Amino acid sequence: MQQQCCMAVLLFIAMKMKHFITLSLLCLNLCVSAQIFVSPNGRLSLEQNDGEFTLKYQNQQVIDIPQVGLLTNKRGGNGLALKEVVKNGEVDADYMMVSGKRLHCTNTANEYTFRYVDEDGNPLHLIVRLYNDGLAFRYLLPHTENIEEEQLVGEYTTYRIPEGTRRWVQKWVDSYEGFFPLTTSGTEHSEGNKNRHWGYPMLIEPTEGVFAFITEAGIERMHSASSLYNDSNPELYKVTPDAVDTAAQQRYSSQNADYLSPWRVIIVGTLNDVVASTLVNDVSEPSRIADTDWIKPGVVSWIYWAYNHGSNDYNIICKYVDMAVKLNLPYVLIDAEWDEMKDGKTIEDAIRYAKEHGIKPLIWYNSSVGWINGAPTPLFRLNKSEDREKEFAWCESIGVAGVKIDFFSGDNQMNMEYCIDLLESAARHHLLVNFHGATLPRGWQRTYPNLLSTEAVYGAEWYNNTPTLTTRAASHNATLPFTRNVVGSMDYTPCTFSDSQHPHITSNAHELALTVLFESALQHLADKPESYLSQPQEVQDFFSSLPTVWDETRLVSGYPGEYAVIARRNGKTWYVAGINGTDDSKSIPLPIKDFISVKRRITFFADSENKSQPWSITHPKLSQLSDSVTCQPRGGFVLVIQ
Repeated sequence: MQQQCCMAVLLFIAMKMKHFITLSLLCLNLCVSAQIFVSPNGRLSLEQNDGEFTLKYQNQQVIDIPQVGLLTNKRGGNGLALKEVVKNGEVDADYMMVSGKRLHCTNTANEYTFRYVDEDGNPLHLIVRLYNDGLAFRYLLPHTENIEEEQLVGEYTTYRIPEGTRRWVQKWVDSYEGFFPLTTSGTEHSEGNKNRHWGYPMLIEPTEGVFAFITEAGIERMHSASSLYNDSNPELYKVTPDAVDTAAQQRYSSQNADYLSPWRVIIVGTLNDVVASTLVNDVSEPSRIADTDWIKPGVVSWIYWAYNHGSNDYNIICKYVDMAVKLNLPYVLIDAEWDEMKDGKTIEDAIRYAKEHGIKPLIWYNSSVGWINGAPTPLFRLNKSEDREKEFAWCESIGVAGVKIDFFSGDNQMNMEYCIDLLESAARHHLLVNFHGATLPRGWQRTYPNLLSTEAVYGAEWYNNTPTLTTRAASHNATLPFTRNVVGSMDYTPCTFSDSQHPHITSNAHELALTVLFESALQHLADKPESYLSQPQEVQDFFSSLPTVWDETRLVSGYPGEYAVIARRNGKTWYVAGINGTDDSKSIPLPIKDFISVKRRITFFADSENKSQPWSITHPKLSQLSDSVTCQPRGGFVLVIQ
């Protein structure tokens, strides 16, 4: 039976005035029955009915999307109508990455276009892709000759997450350095978050064993990033883009081109589907760097955690270079204040020392758009195009291999465009990039493969700042593989055996496991040189051969906040790392024999019962391994299976 329904595209009419005035809410008169669209493997389906979308996994409801649409200052009309739904066919992703959880990535989607028009004939398209592991959709505003100076005002995409649903989401902060506590309500953990403003990603478990992972991808110059608000209704999480600069929108309008929004992404399936997914990169633009042979991921010795102001001390820098030599690490990071070197030394002296010892130096910059007053230097060297090119050319000329750029100011369009400018300029000068104090990865690691890592995580450097991480680290660490690290390389700066300003209570094997459990193409070892060099030789050898890129990644077992075991393969060698996120001894499942050959040589790093000799390092046969490992409270383990 045909019926009328009000479509939640929710475009508002706004007149071109000094202030936008909302005149009317647009409803869509649809004369269609419910429509169902499916993924290529049939596991996912999207049902459109009465203007709402419902996403299902193997016929189990995952999430409702009750509203979709964009708000502009130009498009609108009381008769917005769905003209047709077109199946565009299959979309195949098949590409190589320079870094990440999988080097060769493949995926397939069925793509559909929902074509709407308003009463003036102005079109709005919703492009929907149902991948085998999730849903991605974005908006297309086709350019029309009668629309000039069009500006995007807002978005109406909304996710309904019923009260009682288990979820892991962080309060929004511009650095994305927060915890992901388990909640079952849209109002929990909102102290100091009066607007109920949440950052990506959000992981939900709508039904036992089925998960949905909500984020976005495909940020371009004219975009801001978005985040989630549920301030009006705790069950309704609204996608809210940050501020967009008017000048940037005018540049877009003057191009007479179609407008494409970022992708809204929902990864769906088991926890293994979520952890292994490359969907954020799959929908992002292909590499814009033609020659990537110079991009070399690797392990880095890092000064800041142990010596906050160590990078202005030539002798301390030399200690970390010497550590890199001893452990056969390719890189050393010279952090903030290198422009204020003491004792008559300069950054050129430090660079020279590193190069003479076969170590490639990375150096730090302040972005100078976030924390400026009282912030560490160097400042204001990268903001203007001509200054940036001059600075990066200088870096290239003296042998700097890459740059760490810190203290951005959030998700707005200015920051997004600035990050892209930095990536493109750095690529011209063969510089690797690591963003700190920056927004969450949204696919740039594919588009700009010189971006090897991003912070956007409450990581080990917080042991320097407050005592909070000490008691929360184990559970937090066991949550990150299912949340933050799913979307891209994560510069947590792991593996601290000694203490910084505030102690850690995770075990040695737990800390060692983080170097595998947490994927980062630049893996910064944060501890003191003497701490690493006092470890057993087999632990030192582990660092010397540790990969930072992977041919394959799979979740072995785990649950957010409780425990996590991940297997990563580099060539023919498997690394299997597990941690206990609880304060109690725990038996952790280890079902690896079904995908790893029996005839393998194993090194098994675990915790001993002896505090004076904390390591247990053995060489069992795979056939001798149990299908579970008993972990100490906040403990861990690593297997290297060659």
